[in-house]
Amino acid sequence: MRLMRARMERMGAAAGLGLAVLLFFGACAPASAETLSGPRPSDRRVVMSVVALLQKEHLTRHPLDDEISARGLENFLKMLDPMKLYFTQGDVAEFLEKYKTQIDDDLKKSDISVAYSVFDRFLKRIDERMATIETLLEKNEFDFTVNEEMLVDRDLLRYPGDAAEAEDRWRKRLKYDLLSLKSEKVEGKEAIERLQRRYRTFAKRMHQTDGDELLEMFLTGIISTLDPHTTYMSPSTLENFRITMGLSLEGIGASLQSVDGITKIMNVIPGGAADKHGKLKEEDQIVSVGEGVDGEMIDVRDEKLDDVVGRIRGKAGTVVRLGVLRPGETETMIFDITRAKVELEDSAARAEIIEVGEGDAKQQIGFINLPSFYMDMKAAQAGNANFRSTTRDVRKILEDFKAKGVDAVVLDLRRNGGGSLTEAINLTGLFIEEGPVVQVKDPGGRIQHYDDEDPAMVWDGPLVVMTSKLSASASEIFAGAIQDYRRGLVVGDLATHGKGTVQSLLDLGSELFQIANPPNLGALKITMQQFYRPNGDSTQKRGVLADISIPSLTTHMDVGEADLDFAVEFDRVPPAKFESFGLVNAETISKLRQSSEERRKENEKFQELAKNIETFREQKERKSISLNEKVFFERQEELDAEKAEEEEILGTEEEKDKNEIVKKDFYFDEVIAITRDYLRALDSSEGKLAQPAGANAAAR
Repeated sequence: MRLMRARMERMGAAAGLGLAVLLFFGACAPASAETLSGPRPSDRRVVMSVVALLQKEHLTRHPLDDEISARGLENFLKMLDPMKLYFTQGDVAEFLEKYKTQIDDDLKKSDISVAYSVFDRFLKRIDERMATIETLLEKNEFDFTVNEEMLVDRDLLRYPGDAAEAEDRWRKRLKYDLLSLKSEKVEGKEAIERLQRRYRTFAKRMHQTDGDELLEMFLTGIISTLDPHTTYMSPSTLENFRITMGLSLEGIGASLQSVDGITKIMNVIPGGAADKHGKLKEEDQIVSVGEGVDGEMIDVRDEKLDDVVGRIRGKAGTVVRLGVLRPGETETMIFDITRAKVELEDSAARAEIIEVGEGDAKQQIGFINLPSFYMDMKAAQAGNANFRSTTRDVRKILEDFKAKGVDAVVLDLRRNGGGSLTEAINLTGLFIEEGPVVQVKDPGGRIQHYDDEDPAMVWDGPLVVMTSKLSASASEIFAGAIQDYRRGLVVGDLATHGKGTVQSLLDLGSELFQIANPPNLGALKITMQQFYRPNGDSTQKRGVLADISIPSLTTHMDVGEADLDFAVEFDRVPPAKFESFGLVNAETISKLRQSSEERRKENEKFQELAKNIETFREQKERKSISLNEKVFFERQEELDAEKAEEEEILGTEEEKDKNEIVKKDFYFDEVIAITRDYLRALDSSEGKLAQPAGANAAAR
């Protein structure tokens, strides 16, 4: 069991990185400038190893067959041409006819010739489109008074049927680009020249693609159709990953992901430079980067992820300028961020005691902000008995709460993306007596459960756990166990993130060569296990459903596991044996939910939030963008007004004190009101619900 847990710890219980890169400072060997002439001998070794490991170790044990071949080919084409601007319908029809059922057979023979054939066609189409782009920009005959729209819903887009349709698609794309630049106060000759540089740079970079990059794109395009977290890392990507997992965590403290060719913020690391700066948000798009406070802003749209990362990295204390575009907006914001080193203290648990009520009704609520499940692995491995960890820090906080007579504890996991599995188990143990916390299933269908083995409880009083759609993996393990044991309330977004799978990183050089210094052949990040709650439910895709849901924008964002293509499905295993504490029941939840709804109906802030949520949902449903200048900028004014209204409700970023343990806003007030209602329910109930959590079996 120890060995299995150690393997799981290698990747942690954190949300999967996908094709993400954490932005920390560190050197990285530049990619080679080789010419793509065909598969290399090293490719055969990599493919042979990847295929063997997938068939033996992948959770689903899905065979490498015609189904994977077909959807893998479509996925690879989507990675190359997400907006269907380059390939033609004829290209795709030809690829499907030739390769739809061939790729799986080729991979079993360690042959990736298909990747080179498709990519050669892609480069040819890029050159043809560049000629079109140059002609359209040189003529500059765009009419912004006509009422026409550009389709942006990728599911509705189709590949152009011929050169004329391709030219019309690019005419609209360039009109949109020019309108977007105008919203950034860039017009006329400068705007034309900027677009020329952008697309020339993109074409040049694609022609400089090396064998490692193509192998990574192709293999990832195929194997990520088994599940979105199974990917191949090239040698340079693996080196980047090792840097991020090292000790020199300097940089802006965020992780980027390339989504259909767009560089997006996937996560802001608690305690990092971006977190302290306070303005970068998940789903923000990085469209330009500059060095220093006066540095020229370089357009990075359509740049490869590694190139964007290379521009943003830098030494602690230096300034990087980021041009950021919010989803649904057209105006670019410029943020100056001072790179810094992430200190453990910045991402550690922090606490505050909040007094509510007056006189005899006065109560104390102990609030804990927990941004991650952390553990100082280096100190622990060195045998340091006082190594830093989530459980140790929270234990001290809870003991202080008890000494000060706190009435209830609120644990905030809204921005907690996961971390150490061991810490998730041990932290749960502070609130329950011994018993199963999480179950794990391997590719062979074998199920094991990991238990809290300490019968002592540090906190046996009322508990409320705050969650959001950003609460992932280890957070979901903790919240799910608390809910299953009926140990406390789960309050927040409709559901958590929904990542219930475990990845391991297998170094292909070490797998193939059992020698002291194996060659760097990259690595396979492979999904090998799946998490389940004590009651047998998986957290996969479904997440942990809140007992009491509070409206928020994050509930409606496409940032959950279920929003990913090819995600492993939700399922169940037999429940483990455990005893309920009976501190929550359906009747109590129903009453608390009703009271919360009644309060929110009378609260102007929640009423305004409901309007903003509806606007956000409408924006998500938009299939196209108007290319009529008047309509385009009228829409921009509406978005600006909505943004100002949202800041009035939620507070501006400048108003947020990053040293605050909790932002005391209307949302927080509602959580406190729910907590107080819960305390009253416990005090007034009879039988099991009235008993303290530490009561004996009769109370369960």
